[in-house]
Amino acid sequence: MPQRAVIDTADLAAALAAPRPPLLLDVRWTLAGADPASYRAGHVPGAVFCDLDADLAAPPGEGGRHPLPTPADLERTLRRLGVAPDRDVVAYDGGPGAAAARAWWVLRWAGHERVAVLDGGLPAWVAAGGALEAGDVVPVATPDAVVRPGGLPTVTADDVLSGRAGTLVDARAAERYRGEVEPVDPVAGHIPGAVSVPTTALYDADGRLLPAEALAVVLEPATHGPAAAYCGSGVTAAQVVLAADVAGLRLALYPGSWSHWVTDPSRPVATGAEPG
Repeated sequence: MPQRAVIDTADLAAALAAPRPPLLLDVRWTLAGADPASYRAGHVPGAVFCDLDADLAAPPGEGGRHPLPTPADLERTLRRLGVAPDRDVVAYDGGPGAAAARAWWVLRWAGHERVAVLDGGLPAWVAAGGALEAGDVVPVATPDAVVRPGGLPTVTADDVLSGRAGTLVDARAAERYRGEVEPVDPVAGHIPGAVSVPTTALYDADGRLLPAEALAVVLEPATHGPAAAYCGSGVTAAQVVLAADVAGLRLALYPGSWSHWVTDPSRPVATGAEPG
């Protein structure tokens, strides 16, 4: 399977018919949590379920709502799921792509480069006539997965405060960026200086990523030096990093994102449509 960040349904179908098909991770998830019931009702044949909250994050706390798992915990998870160093991995979700992008980002951060996201997720697979199967698929564990953090760059709150993080891209909905609503975190608004690039701007009407040239236009604010993406808790921001990769750009991620930023009341907060 070609080493690229995104794969379409036709290429996935061909890869699944190959002698050594990729490992499929079904990462269906909503703000209410993981969605194993939908997985069991119907998933791409052979896909194993990956729980974003339990497998791709540590418990919520001072690090935010979805802090990164420890390398040791993540290594155990990847081995249980069957991620081997020489095995291609394809992650998908039920739309709009945030959970699959988080899986892609975490694996790339851990040093596993052979991972891609199914463009359009399960809806695209179904629309293309792809088969589904019900029930659970038991992962074939492997002892080979090794986590080497740092495969993708991250920034900290101190990096943001000092300016070392560069341009900040806020991936949340525009009304959350402006501070008009905040359905999850205790403080509304955005990090001063951040520019608003909602993840909805990255996709077409069918839920597929825009072409690389169009993504480069959307992400133009992040092309003038170092840049990092953040969101509510580090999940949807992974979509921005993924889109940047497709566009030939390299963005860091602030893993704790807004949910971590607001744990310290001394950190500044801006509201309104301007970066502040």
